[in-house]
Amino acid sequence: MLKTLSIILLLSCFTCTVNANANTDNHGVRKTNLILVTIDGLRWQELFSGADPALLNNKKFVRDSHHIRDKFWHDNNVKRRQLLMPFFWDTVAKNGMVIGNRNIGSNMSIANPWHFSSPGYSEIFTGVVDTSINSNDKILNPQVSFLEWLNNKDGYQKKLAAFGSWDVFPYILNKERSQLHINAGFDSAKGYPLSDEAKLLNNLQKEIPSPWHNVRLDSFTYRYAKDYLLTVKPKVMIISLGETDDFAHDGHYDSYLTSAHQTDAFIADLWHTLQTTQGYKDNTVLMITTDHGRGSNSDDWQHHASKLAVQNTMKNLKAFSKGIVGSENIWFAAMGPGVNARGEIQTITEVKQKQIAATALTLLGEDPKAFNPQAGSIIKEVF
Repeated sequence: MLKTLSIILLLSCFTCTVNANANTDNHGVRKTNLILVTIDGLRWQELFSGADPALLNNKKFVRDSHHIRDKFWHDNNVKRRQLLMPFFWDTVAKNGMVIGNRNIGSNMSIANPWHFSSPGYSEIFTGVVDTSINSNDKILNPQVSFLEWLNNKDGYQKKLAAFGSWDVFPYILNKERSQLHINAGFDSAKGYPLSDEAKLLNNLQKEIPSPWHNVRLDSFTYRYAKDYLLTVKPKVMIISLGETDDFAHDGHYDSYLTSAHQTDAFIADLWHTLQTTQGYKDNTVLMITTDHGRGSNSDDWQHHASKLAVQNTMKNLKAFSKGIVGSENIWFAAMGPGVNARGEIQTITEVKQKQIAATALTLLGEDPKAFNPQAGSIIKEVF
């Protein structure tokens, strides 16, 4: 009996070793890939309940010619959210996990005291709160992102990339110091062998105007990222889409909803691409989140800022003496290898934005404490 047990144990150890080796490359780095998609300023209210009737029926924010009600309204909020983001609810939520529906006790929020973009993205990528990052100005981030840290490890060099619609990302990720491949704002594709599609995108980006001076249309960001994915085959990539936030600031709820719906289609196409591309199929984690929330009613939904931000850096919002209440509330979703497919999860304690970096590294098989002992802990609900 003892001899039989010993043989079983030896075979088990051998199997574990073979499986571990099969999932690592020549550098001992796990083969798991990771794509982190951020959707700027998409409220938890729309993600979990679909179009907001208080805004959808407000002619100040919705133009009749856009027929948005016909596209996105249903009396049932579960069906309404599926109309808005069908891939998210039919695939991501069913095959992964989702946090942030405060209506069911699933709570997540920002840890930084400002509640706007640069501090939020820095918190996502670095895992720490730096209160000195108190504006959206183009200032090189003194904090190190988890991508920059990976860029100094064997097996990751030239296998990391970031694509963003907002032109401040090279500063948030400190391109000068990190030496990451970053394409953001109105950057053209460059620095790698360009496909015919990348060359066409370069021309189209010059020809098609954006509504904003510092944010390009998300289609360019996604198409550039997809082309780079297929051409260079990075191991870790960030795709940061921005239209939802800017349409919201402009007060165009119809365009905000349309952009959220199109973003869902981009994510569906991304997942299909990953699952039909060698090296990514069944071997890639997809994480999706946002940098901040927004107000919760017709008076403040366009904005986001804490009381401290209003007092110090966003004095244009001084009418909101308490800040934009609720703009600290965010959400997070993940699916892929290592993610416990539990769907919508009730949280025991408030999950924080600064926990995303450690979670990403853990899913990649890396030690978050080796990255930064001060970074937020992992999101336990993911595992």
